Amino acid sequence: MLLFEDTELFSSGKSGKTVFDLPDTDLMLFDCFFSKEESDEFYTILLNETNWREYEMPMFDKTVKAPRMISWYEDKENKEENKDLPNWTPELLFIKKRVEKETEVNYNSVLLNLYRNGQDGVSWHSDKVGTKTKNTYIASVTFGETRMFKLRHKFRKDISPLEIPLHHGTLLLMGGTTQSHWEHQVPKTAKDVLPRINLTFRQKNKTI
Repeated sequence: MLLFEDTELFSSGKSGKTVFDLPDTDLMLFDCFFSKEESDEFYTILLNETNWREYEMPMFDKTVKAPRMISWYEDKENKEENKDLPNWTPELLFIKKRVEKETEVNYNSVLLNLYRNGQDGVSWHSDKVGTKTKNTYIASVTFGETRMFKLRHKFRKDISPLEIPLHHGTLLLMGGTTQSHWEHQVPKTAKDVLPRINLTFRQKNKTI
């Protein structure tokens, strides 16, 4: 069974690498990084077999339930704080290896986010890099419904915000000083959308 037939990139010849010419960021998009068949398979497995959990986050003077679900995996040598984290699955290791080969960067952890419907999203923020330097790489892989990924510069109002639709099977690489100079969000939508799964591969506690 093929999913997300609205994604035309697989058959339109529009796949490929896009390098964004923007200050204070190394930002690259790889459409159709995974094939349609691979993307459908990974989507189904991750959606149904991942141990998704809800979590709470601070908001102003109270704690609220985050509008999405998460799961976290990392190398065993990283687990000083939590020895109960699950082991990498074969699917996650396959995806990680493919991403590492393309980006020429090694990752030792991944955060999975499940956006169950249009009411799930994430507000403006910068990712925690988890390294000893501000210059790091985060590789973001999307499976499922296309959602809009918005970016804006933290300090320069003369730079227009950017909107990138992240399709089924795409890879977005955020490098350099992206996290210290830019912030991003996945806004909620009133549209009737299917679930989206996002994997952000990271370099926890590494000096690069």
